[in-house]
Parts: sequence; structure tokens; C-alpha cells
Amino acid sequence: MSVAFQDSGRSALATVRHGLSLTPEFRKGLAGTLALAVIATIGKIIVPIAVQQTIDTGLKGGTPDISYISTAVLLCAAAVVITALCGYVMNVRLYRATEASLATLRVRGFRHVHDLSVLTQNSERRGALVSRVTNDIDQISNFMQWGGLMIIVAFGQLLVATGLMFVYSWQLTLLVWVCFIPLMIVLPRFQRWLSAAYSTVRERTGDMLSAVSESVVGAAVIRAYGSERRTSERIDNAINANRSAQVRAQKIVGLVFPLTEIVAAAAIAGIVLLGVRLGISGDISAGRLVAFLFLVTLFVSPLQIATEVLNEAQNAVAGWRRILGVLDTPPDVADPGDEGVTLPRGPIAVAFEDVHFAYPGGAPVLHELSVSIPPRTRIAVVGETGSGKTTFAKLLTRLMDPVDGRVTVDGHDLRQVRFSSLRERIVMVPQDGFLFDGTLAENIRFGRPAATDDEIALAMTELGLADWVEGLPKGLATPVGQRGESLSAGERQLVALARAYLADPDLLLLDEATSAVDPATEVRLARALEGVTRGRTAISIAHRLSTAENADEVFVFDAGRLVQRGRHAELVEEPGVYADLHASWVSAAHS
Repeated sequence: MSVAFQDSGRSALATVRHGLSLTPEFRKGLAGTLALAVIATIGKIIVPIAVQQTIDTGLKGGTPDISYISTAVLLCAAAVVITALCGYVMNVRLYRATEASLATLRVRGFRHVHDLSVLTQNSERRGALVSRVTNDIDQISNFMQWGGLMIIVAFGQLLVATGLMFVYSWQLTLLVWVCFIPLMIVLPRFQRWLSAAYSTVRERTGDMLSAVSESVVGAAVIRAYGSERRTSERIDNAINANRSAQVRAQKIVGLVFPLTEIVAAAAIAGIVLLGVRLGISGDISAGRLVAFLFLVTLFVSPLQIATEVLNEAQNAVAGWRRILGVLDTPPDVADPGDEGVTLPRGPIAVAFEDVHFAYPGGAPVLHELSVSIPPRTRIAVVGETGSGKTTFAKLLTRLMDPVDGRVTVDGHDLRQVRFSSLRERIVMVPQDGFLFDGTLAENIRFGRPAATDDEIALAMTELGLADWVEGLPKGLATPVGQRGESLSAGERQLVALARAYLADPDLLLLDEATSAVDPATEVRLARALEGVTRGRTAISIAHRLSTAENADEVFVFDAGRLVQRGRHAELVEEPGVYADLHASWVSAAHS
């Protein structure tokens, strides 16, 4: 079982090719965009040619040819306008194609993440995982919309300028190349230094943001333990480290650009000196010499941005590798889609057939578990921490798949059931019910999006929670805050239970869902859950004695094995794991 995102060992070129193969929208119409780029590039030499023609022809003989100069200027202006329009249309086409292709890549990456098991998702920090399908794709977008375009235009500009310079004077062209070839050799080394420097910058920026975000989220703990000074020192150190990394990177940038300008100044000085000598000997006209100086500017500008473009290219390749690392990871919990089974509504029968599960590199968590749960049965699953209870729940809801054996519902292997059908029929209320940043009604409606406010209010009444809702500032319209932080832990679980109730599942799985509810609320919820679970298959994983007492049957797990099963009254009289657990419960209740 894979638990880490794969790292493709592809070269940079192979990575880009594979990335583009996943985004056909970018390749659509690319030939037309490149044709516009060629026109826009060629248009850059219009001005030097116009200057050369004006000086050598329009001013020939000492008497200006106003008609010729006017015609040349008008033609030059028209060419510049056409070139600008081509550049505009090229940019629009490129932006549209890029955004369409990267939107496809984002959707594929996001959906693929949801096809991976919880185990695989947990192999990487949540922030880093989100970054793979957001920030990394933004890096690709920046390069494709700016860096990629600049590479095309700059390379074409370099070739066109060199070609026209050679036509005007092969001697001066050779001089320019002799000046810039050493710089071209040195630039890749500067680029590697710059890339390493900015890699450090990204790491230090991540450290800084992590330190700041943790201090905000953990503000209550920081105040409770009086660690404001230590926290401030940590943030200060992270900020200073980020500043130092930024300064080191900018020193390299500050060295590269002046170096290019120095070489360009030396080349221009050489052109003037040699050009004058060639002019005296009649090998080059005044117009061609002036135009040549314009062309040198076109020649130099691509080299000045080369370092930045190469750095953007490396960032884009790194982003492609990271997103491809997600897409190349096999979906170990994949939706069978249209080929899967759609289960009819009704009470669910569950069976575990020789199920074995172990985390990679770890000891088995479940050992050859075989057990059947008839429809309309209320099961309580108990056991010490680490006994396999939560793994049992995750396998039943197919958040993970077994290593060996199979889990069936109504005789169908869970791996053959469509996700849409499975999620509709089986609903799990986790121990920490996650709430979205919205209103109370919006969070409850997550269980059934089409539910009206009246239906939500009725559900809360049936659960015995109407008085609680009325006591909130805005009732069902009360904002719950990010992650439900405006509510207490117990109130968040009430919302999670109401959400599951509104979803009207055929199998309800409660993973210690009442662990943070106060005793008074637990009594109220017990009555409500009696109605919720009636006529349905219900499985409760709990540490509370009342859950086991009210169940039709109790499953007792120990060290990954089902060691006891039966009714509470029977198991409590038998020596064993359950009797020991019951004794601990009773002792805790009276302490």
C-alpha cells in the first residue's frame, strides 16, 4: 500500500512534456499563438530599419527627401501598430489557453487527492498537500504566461537581431558575439546560485508563515503558559532568517544585471570605435551604424532577463514535478464510477471477511477479522486505545481499503460500490466533527444540500435541540467561524450529529461522537439517537458505558482482534476484556 506521493525521476524536459500532455487545452491553437509571436518579434526590427533607411536614403545628398521620410515613418507606424496588435492577441490567446489548461490540472489534482486513502493523504502535511494543487500550479501559470512567452520572444528577438546585424556588418556582429559569449557561459552558473538562493528563500518563508500561523492558532495555549516571550523570539528569528535569505538572493540578482549592462556598454563602445573605422573605409554607412546600435539593444535585452526567466522555468519544473507526484500516485481508494454498483435504499447488512490491515512498516492493526452485522442492528464497538476500533470504522466507510480480505455491504464488495451510492447510504460522524466557515444552517445542510430551513428546524426539534438553537444569537443563521471555533467542542458535535440525521443514512456510524458532550446533553442526545437509529443499522464506537448498555450487541476489540461479542448483560458477567473495561468505566464514573 502506497503512503507517500511518488517523486518522478524525469528530466526537466520530460517533466514539461508529460505536464503538457495532461493539459490539451494549452496545445489547442498553440500554432496560431506562435505565429503571432513570430510576427511580434519580427516587428521589433521595424524601427531600426526605418532609421537606417531615413538616414541613408531620405537624407542622402544633404537635401532631405520629405516625401520618402514621411512614407517611411507612416509605414513604420503602421508596422508598429500591427506588431502591437499581434502582441496583444498573442497574450490574450496565451492567457486563455494557460488558465484553461491549469484549471484542468487543478481539478485533476484535487479529485485525485480525494481518490487517495486517508493513509496516503496523511503522509504529507495538509498545508503542503494543498500547496501542491494551488501554489505549485500558480508557479506553472506564472512561467507559462510570462516566462514561457519571454523565452519564445527573447530567443526569436536574439535570432532576428543577429541576422539583421550580420546583414549590416558581419565585423560588428562578430564583435558583439565575442563580447557576450563569456557572459552566456557564466549566466548558467549565476542561475544555479540564484535558484539555490531562492530555494532557501522559499524554505525560510515557509518557516516564517508556520511560526506566525501557529502563534495565532495557539494563542490561548501561549497565554495559558505565559510563553509570549519565547513565541516572540521564535517569530523574530524566523523573520530575520527570511530577511537574510532574501538579501542573499538579491545580492546575486544585483550582481547579474549590472554585469550584463557592463558587457553591453563595452560592446557599444567597441561598436562605435570599430564602426567609425569601417565608416571611414566605406564598409558601413552612417544609417547602418546607427541602426546597428538600435539592434544591439534588442540583442542585449533577452540576455538581461535570461536569469530571471531561467529561475521561473526551474520553479515551474519543480511545480510540475510536485503536482505530477500527486497524479502519478496510484489511487488506492478509487471510485469505480459508472461501472460500480448502486445500492438500493434500505437497512444495510455488513460483513467483514478475513480482513487484515497493517500500516506500511508497522505491525498488523486488524488480524483476519470475520464478522457479520445483520440489518437494523445497533452495534457498540469498544476496546482500549489502539485496539483497532477506528481502523474498523475507516474500513467500513472505505476511507481505507484492507490489505487482505474484503468488506461487504448487502453482499457487495465496498470496492465495487460507487462513491455516490456509498456516501449516501453510509454516514460517519467522526470524533471531531469538522465544521465549515459558514452559518449553523449551512453546516447542517451539508448532509442534504436540498434541505430547506424549515426541514432543518424540524430536524433540530426532533433531535431535542430546538431550545439550544433558539439560545444562539442568530439561531440557525449564527456563524460558526472557521472550523467551528465560535462553538464549543460539544456544540460542534451536536451540529455534526444533526448533519448526519438530516442526511438520513441507512447505516449510521458514530466514532465516539458524543465524547465531548456534557452529561445533560448526552441524555437528550440519547433519546434523539434512539429515534435516529431505529430501523437502521447503527454502529457506535465509544468509551461511554451508556452506549454499550443500549446496544443490541457489543463488539470487543483487543490488539487488533475481535475477542468478545454479545449483549452487555452477558459480557459483563464473563471474565475478560469487556468486564475489565466495564469495571474501569464504573470506577471512573464514581471517582
